[in-house]
Amino acid sequence: MARSAHAYVRGNTLKFYEWLESSSGKLVPDGPPVWICGDCHLGNLGPLAGAKGNVKIAIRDLDQTVIGNPAHDLIRLGLSLATAIRGSDLPGVTTALMLEEMVDGYVGQLVETGKRGKKSELPPPAVRRILNQALKRRWHHLAEERIEDVTPTIPLGKCFWPLSSPEKREIHGIFNAPEVQSLILSLQTRDHQEHIRVLDAAYWIKGCSSLGSLRFAVLLGIGKKRNKQFCLIDIKEAVPAAAPRFRDAHMPRDNARRVVEGARKLSPFLGKRMLPWKFRNNSVVLRELLPQDLKLEMDQLTRMEAIAAARFLASVVGHAHASQMDGKMRERWRIILSHTRSKTLDAPSWLWTSVVELVANHESAYLEHCRQYALENSNRNA
Repeated sequence: MARSAHAYVRGNTLKFYEWLESSSGKLVPDGPPVWICGDCHLGNLGPLAGAKGNVKIAIRDLDQTVIGNPAHDLIRLGLSLATAIRGSDLPGVTTALMLEEMVDGYVGQLVETGKRGKKSELPPPAVRRILNQALKRRWHHLAEERIEDVTPTIPLGKCFWPLSSPEKREIHGIFNAPEVQSLILSLQTRDHQEHIRVLDAAYWIKGCSSLGSLRFAVLLGIGKKRNKQFCLIDIKEAVPAAAPRFRDAHMPRDNARRVVEGARKLSPFLGKRMLPWKFRNNSVVLRELLPQDLKLEMDQLTRMEAIAAARFLASVVGHAHASQMDGKMRERWRIILSHTRSKTLDAPSWLWTSVVELVANHESAYLEHCRQYALENSNRNA
């Protein structure tokens, strides 16, 4: 998180939730109760492959998904975009224009979702470059990126740790289960009669959100030796969501089921590839990692690229929200967003105020984080 202010924003989700509980956060209007991402920053959007191999830009991480206020996803995305463009040395007015386009892209989905023959917004060049990159990726790209090798083993070291014998037995048991085998063989163009075998598995140290929780990487072989396919499965513990939820919301109590249900509502491409399971007494989510799944990295953009990307990404989030609403609900939410626009900024005043305050809060916290990081390193090297 010390690499940049944007990395700090991505990795410190709890600071955003703390702000939502403050007096400023409580001024945000209540939108309709729908499944939200809960942690809708730039890195949690990107190309995702569907079960049959088609690829689209969608929400790609649903650990914090809850039935909550859709305004929270808008604010979180605005904050993420505002900090991301700092690396592009763009003037502050770009942030204002970016938020205006964000709202237009989002509201456009409230108007268009449900219409017959509607056309989704086309990705702008900055997003299309990443989408084209995703479309060209194959298994060896994923293997070299995740396990640093294309051979059917997971290299132990800094990122991957050895498993105990009980953990190995548990993992082999999981992939012998008919439901798990059925999910894996339903993806891509696999034969439903193929044999699945666990080739290797390791404990996976990956990302801020996984620290202190169970996470395993499992390498599978599918089919006969001559035509064998490999696939990499992510087994991730589902922890309680810190994102604020509506009090009367009816959600699964099991955290893995909550994550999968939220994914199927918000990001069907991803949700259809996920399965809630139990690893001993822990709720976990199983998901195959596909080569086409990528994070959006947008640290070097022109002014027009940043504004166009903000509009498109907000439309992706808007579609995910709007597809859960009926016509009356979408119209009520559109009116709320339209009525809170100021005379000088074509975006809701609460959105602008929230993003500005959050940028300032995160900037000071980021500098303090860097100071602590530097002190720890100097003491360690002394």
